[in-house]
Amino acid sequence: MALNRIVLFYCFTPLPDPEAVRLWQRALCEALGLRGRIIVSPHGINATVGGDLAAVKRYVRATKEYPGFRGMDVKWSDGGAEDFPRLSVKVRPELVSFGAPEELEVDAEGVVGGGTRLTPEGLHELVDSERAEGRDVVFFDGRNSFEAQIGRFKGAVVPDVETTRDFIRELDSGAYDDLKDKPVVTYCTGGVRCEVLSALMRRRGFREVYQLDGGIVRYGEAFHDAGLWEGSLYVFDRRMHVEFSEHAVEIGQCARCEAPTSDFHNCENPACRELTLFCRDCAAGPDPLRCPEGCAPEVQRLTTRNA
Repeated sequence: MALNRIVLFYCFTPLPDPEAVRLWQRALCEALGLRGRIIVSPHGINATVGGDLAAVKRYVRATKEYPGFRGMDVKWSDGGAEDFPRLSVKVRPELVSFGAPEELEVDAEGVVGGGTRLTPEGLHELVDSERAEGRDVVFFDGRNSFEAQIGRFKGAVVPDVETTRDFIRELDSGAYDDLKDKPVVTYCTGGVRCEVLSALMRRRGFREVYQLDGGIVRYGEAFHDAGLWEGSLYVFDRRMHVEFSEHAVEIGQCARCEAPTSDFHNCENPACRELTLFCRDCAAGPDPLRCPEGCAPEVQRLTTRNA
């Protein structure tokens, strides 16, 4: 039986010809039978691909041959090509769609002016040292708010954002100005969103900003469910969510009966398709799975968000 794996990685580095990188990445993945999503921009690359383990290994080795990608941090997880509907390789102005490409500066070392990087162990050291000084560390979720419904760091601030583009509006609203003199740790799935977010926050006067290096994925690998994380991790493929151990708690609530769950389902209104949490019993029941507050027939929403 063939082994399959999924790899997740990103790398900030100046790319003078993103279109050439796109064509190379597409040809490489097609030749190896891989599927997934790859975004290339003038700032670098952001990718999640899956397939046969040997093919994925060849893909990683070949990608690292590009000089700017040699130091990229590759995260491995269970899954394969079947977890993605297709292979998508696109050039975009940003690796993550904050809607502010002009604010991001990248050099050969990565994002310029970002937050201080913290390893999972370094995060615990920061939390312990701040507590000893009588201060709490603020965890700031850099993902779309629906992702935090099933998993987040304990006590985290979860901004009211539906897409990554909403963060600029939230930061400029003044809603988080009280955090500007506090130690703030930004976090996200694999590290790419919080790396950009930390730089955007520093530009707006947040004085002590950190970023969780490698994101929730690296933290979960280090501490599983015995640390400061609780719940499941939402992922942007057919798996929908992953857990770090058999001891993971379910912090999400079914929209219908409030039972614990981590399972998202699309609203059955074809004009809506909003992701909503339903437990297994309610999902298998006779009633249609619809938005709990209702949705107008003309509403058009996306079932996938900006990663």
